[in-house]
Amino acid sequence: MLKTPVIHPTIMEVLARSGHFAQVVIADGNLPVGAMTGPNSTTVHLNFRPGLLDALTVLEGILEVCPVQGAIVMEKPAEASAEIHDAYKKILGDVSWESMERWAFYDKIREPATTLIIQTGEQRRFANLILIVGVVKMAEENNF
Repeated sequence: MLKTPVIHPTIMEVLARSGHFAQVVIADGNLPVGAMTGPNSTTVHLNFRPGLLDALTVLEGILEVCPVQGAIVMEKPAEASAEIHDAYKKILGDVSWESMERWAFYDKIREPATTLIIQTGEQRRFANLILIVGVVKMAEENNF
């Protein structure tokens, strides 16, 4: 029996084989994940119903299992709202943050570094998020 709060077998397996600088994508319910699949990515569909599971819940679960050192979101048009980006920043804390043009963002997802795409039931626009996997610090490194 696992003690981790995330018990999805495929998510755990892919995270276990994802190393430093691997990319994990949390996709909203509108991202065409079939067209985003890269050569090393595994897709997990958690979009059973709109709104279930939302992107913030999935992000919190991933952070309990995996270190993250960076995040990338898609640039939104000036007239659009992307309040979820502020929520991401609050949850992620001190990580590098980047915003990318739409088509460059899609190309980034398709890179060989992407190991996991989790499609959520998130309905907010511009909720797609690329996480850059970090490293687990050794006990002696935490003393600095």
